[in-house]
Amino acid sequence: MLISINGKKPKIGARVFVADNAYVVGDVEVGSDSSIWFNAVIRAEVESIKIGSETSIQDCCVLHTDAGHKVTVGDRVTVGHGAILHGCQIASNCIIGIGARILNGAKVGEWCIIGSGAVVTEGSEIPPHSLALGVPARVVRPLTEDDKKRIIESAAAYLKLKNLYLKS
Repeated sequence: MLISINGKKPKIGARVFVADNAYVVGDVEVGSDSSIWFNAVIRAEVESIKIGSETSIQDCCVLHTDAGHKVTVGDRVTVGHGAILHGCQIASNCIIGIGARILNGAKVGEWCIIGSGAVVTEGSEIPPHSLALGVPARVVRPLTEDDKKRIIESAAAYLKLKNLYLKS
């Protein structure tokens, strides 16, 4: 469901799937070929939320802002089920694991994997090409070529699944 608030209406790119019970509210921009899955909530009443192309926001995710803390999510990002992105920046080509939390002012560089259940605390920065795990999230090693292949495959799998839903 797309909802306007404070004169701001979500802008949805070409070939985007938005599940019937997902909520996209306010100053939200979603790039082409992305997907917003069931029970996801994307609320931009205070600051903007920008989601890139070929990005999947999976079931039960929450994206929200605070004053001075926009949300940006790059291209080809997989945001796993139940993850929370709050006032943070996620660069392109990342996986945010199931149930992970990325908090106000946090930045995740390109080609990163944030493990399931990890918490990237307020103002933290995860450098590019990193695997970060734990509470609080800490970099445990650089990404391997196999890790990067997994990121590409994850984005491609959700692109294919999104297309299946759009055809149904």
